[in-house]
Amino acid sequence: MDAVESMREILAAESAAILSIPVTPDYDRAVDAIVDRVHRRGGKLVTSGMGKAGQIAMNIATTFSSTGTPSVNLHPSEAQHGDLGILQPNDIVLLISNSGKTREIIELVELLHGLYPDIPTIVITGVADSPLAQLADITLYTGGAPEVCPLGLTPTTSTTVMTVIGDVLVVNVMRKIGFTAADYAKRHHGGYLGSAARAINGSEETCR
Repeated sequence: MDAVESMREILAAESAAILSIPVTPDYDRAVDAIVDRVHRRGGKLVTSGMGKAGQIAMNIATTFSSTGTPSVNLHPSEAQHGDLGILQPNDIVLLISNSGKTREIIELVELLHGLYPDIPTIVITGVADSPLAQLADITLYTGGAPEVCPLGLTPTTSTTVMTVIGDVLVVNVMRKIGFTAADYAKRHHGGYLGSAARAINGSEETCR
């Protein structure tokens, strides 16, 4: 198989995986919980994952922060060595694990509930009945599509759908809080996006 044929197969497989993400009321619950904890109670969103999922968690955190929802990424291993102290009582935590049984993430749940028992947790996972899903307040199931990696091991399709789910959360929180181009421009001064936001601000564009 040449690269072009392989590309077509990969595009088809990952597109199908995205379209197969279960659409459930849990997304409304997750968005409402983030808005409540961050925008009503003054907390922040704390994301976490291990390995490739951790990189997705970091991307979600930075995207939320740039769109008006204060968010930080917490490395689950560093949490065990003092970084857990970043948590505050009104925060909400978003955890990502494809298997739903990543040891460091399971331990993080125990640690954060030991510090603040009432902090709610949202989980993105590829296994709906996993140990992590059972610990979560809200579970967002990816659909569990197989990886396009020829070994079936490397996080590929799974990280794609995790990213899309993060986008769904970000966009809907932006709509809930009425985030505007002016708000965006205040947080993003440099580069093309900064100038684009200032240009849009002239037309008073608001997320709809």
